[in-house]
Amino acid sequence: MTTSIRANIPDRLVQQAAILVSDGWASDLDEILIDALRRYLSSHSPELSETFVREGLEWGLRGNG
Repeated sequence: MTTSIRANIPDRLVQQAAILVSDGWASDLDEILIDALRRYLSSHSPELSETFVREGLEWGLRGNG
């Protein structure tokens, strides 16, 4: 199942993506957008954010030493 979305994307990004498609790095713009969204969601997961917050708190409690 897929969902169509409408997004306003800066022209420069679309141009760069079109070059990647024409150079054979991706089959189409959809592939690039799906991969970009997947990577974003993976790197911004709640679990990952919680880990960074926890590490920051622990560092703050321990100080520089």
